[in-house]
Amino acid sequence: MNLSAATTSLTWGHSALTVVVDTSPGRPVSVRTLAGVPADGAAGHTAQPLVEILTAATGRARASHRFSETSLGRRLACTGSETSREGDWHRLRIDLRDAAGGLAVQVLLRSREGVSAVQAHTRIVNEGDEPVVLLGVTSLSLGFGAVAVDELDVVQGDSEWLGEGRWSRRPLRDGAAVDLDLRLHGQDGRGRHAAISNGTWSTGQRLPTGGLVHEPSGQAWLWQVEHNGAWRWEVGERLDGAYVALTGPTDVDHQWQHRLEPGGCFTTVPVSVAVSDGGLHGAAAALTAHRRALLRPHPDRAGLPVVFNDYMNTLMGDPTTAKLLPLVDAAAAAGADVFCIDAGWYDEDGAWWDSVGAWEPSQNRFPRGIEEVLAHIRGRGMTPGLWLEPEVIGVRSPLADKLPAEAFFQRDGVRVVEHGRYHLDLRHPAAVAHLDETVDRLVEQLGVGYFKLDYNIDPGAGTDHAAASPGAGLLGHNRAHLAWLDAVLDRHPGLILENCGSGAMRMDYALLSRLQLQSTSDQQNPLRYPPIAAAAPMSILPEQAANWAYPQPGMTDEQIAFTMCTGLLGRLYLSGHLDKMSPDEAGSVRDAVAVHRDIRAELAHAVPVWPLGLPGWADAWTSLALVAGDTTYLTLWRRGEAADAVLSLPHLAGRQAQVDTLYPRHLPAFGAVFDPAVGQLTVTDRGGAPAAARLLRLRAAPHDAR
Repeated sequence: MNLSAATTSLTWGHSALTVVVDTSPGRPVSVRTLAGVPADGAAGHTAQPLVEILTAATGRARASHRFSETSLGRRLACTGSETSREGDWHRLRIDLRDAAGGLAVQVLLRSREGVSAVQAHTRIVNEGDEPVVLLGVTSLSLGFGAVAVDELDVVQGDSEWLGEGRWSRRPLRDGAAVDLDLRLHGQDGRGRHAAISNGTWSTGQRLPTGGLVHEPSGQAWLWQVEHNGAWRWEVGERLDGAYVALTGPTDVDHQWQHRLEPGGCFTTVPVSVAVSDGGLHGAAAALTAHRRALLRPHPDRAGLPVVFNDYMNTLMGDPTTAKLLPLVDAAAAAGADVFCIDAGWYDEDGAWWDSVGAWEPSQNRFPRGIEEVLAHIRGRGMTPGLWLEPEVIGVRSPLADKLPAEAFFQRDGVRVVEHGRYHLDLRHPAAVAHLDETVDRLVEQLGVGYFKLDYNIDPGAGTDHAAASPGAGLLGHNRAHLAWLDAVLDRHPGLILENCGSGAMRMDYALLSRLQLQSTSDQQNPLRYPPIAAAAPMSILPEQAANWAYPQPGMTDEQIAFTMCTGLLGRLYLSGHLDKMSPDEAGSVRDAVAVHRDIRAELAHAVPVWPLGLPGWADAWTSLALVAGDTTYLTLWRRGEAADAVLSLPHLAGRQAQVDTLYPRHLPAFGAVFDPAVGQLTVTDRGGAPAAARLLRLRAAPHDAR
């Protein structure tokens, strides 16, 4: 659409989304309404500029630590817009310009029909005569309606190795935006609550998903920064309400700057925001639907194959023919569809960490060749897989000297070393050629159909070789990495790629929009895993959440059931010495796999609910529910002695529901009483085991049933 001089706003959206943008002359262009249903955009709103740009020559309009009210953000004026449609995707381009500096800016939005979420990024072109040094650009910035900051909760996740996805929800006033009485002072605040990720472990410290919830109205937003490198999101208080700013790398956080020459263009990383008037669970459902819309089509999406991996609490990086063949037989008997040989298959001397890179099968471990094991996997009806850590070259690897120095991360001419490895720079064609040769050889010559792509180092701020700054070099590599993955899947469309980064240290939707599944942790203690598995659907799709289940011979019946339950409401990721189990132990594992195979197609369309709230790390009871139509699948874990659990299932309020135990059926069921009047399930466990878990199914009567 074209805007006339009299136009003060533009409205865009579809059946599930309304976006109203204020374009009034003399005011910053800002989002007036972002809602999941048609809304009155004339009410008061937060005039947070739609785009914030920090440059060396302009900076902020007022000194602060925030990405709000930059000088350029205030000055940008709307010059036009255009809507379009591509299949089910609605698109909007908003054109802005800074007349003083010559920057032309485009904000590009897209949203899937019927999904109350939007993806956004910003594109900047230097139409002036002088270079512009960019120090930070938001992908999207907007105000959270015209609601009282006192009534807002902020939702965020912390993460680290073995402790992924530790979510919290607390009042925004509780430290994040303390009440400073801004109205008395007549100025916006200067602080902010920021989640920042440095380096290449995009989810190694903080999660790129966050949210705001207004409990009185139910209005909720959940957002995600979709980048496999450095990022930042922040919330803060303005005089007119709360704001959100979403960015990729910045100068202050990530040593990023970009010199934009006349005629040059820069594009930010994509971000997404899901909206709902149904509170946190409504926003989570919207973001779940949006994530599914973002996925690259894969042949395995309908099947969701069960993966057996030999690593966790099993071979632990020490595979041999003798150890693998009986495991292959046991995994096939249990019902696995994929058998992945994890780390160590290339190791000749037992000290492979700093010598990896050639990715040639070991002769010592496989005297008759790894082909024997791979053929045995195929013969048992499973897809063979291999562990691979493609982006690193060990300092002792022969590849370290064969590839040019420019193919590696550098700082001031020195090759970066981290934990005995060099890091490949995928902007360089030699690095890409090496990885292409590796993947093509393993797929075409060995028949590998599955790769576990691991990533166990973080090289820091980036590389300054052929880049204006280390952060700019890292951003270039991040984008080249995504392009490499796209090309691999274009050449091998049937290949299944698992995303892993020391567990889930790189669990972002730049990667997960492309790859089929995500290892959710390296946690080896089954009692520590439930909060990780239960929280995973806040970050990723249930059908991408590969939660480890690693039953062992000698475990009690309850212990086997506990670890198997951890894997059932996701992409079942199986391990354990199945080949050494008794018939009864193996039977319990087979039963669990069979249950998962029966329900996995429904899980690919389900939305998450947390009946006990977002899981706490040390909670005695932990729960995750996935709702698929009239059926709710619910996993409950109990760790230690605990009183009855009272679970809230408001989507079932007013409906009769039948409660069944799907797994384990050979052990005493939890006591479960459902109250349809309020949608509340009370669960007791008097079995006496130190820990126990059950997978329940609640089947609700149709809405019109009497």
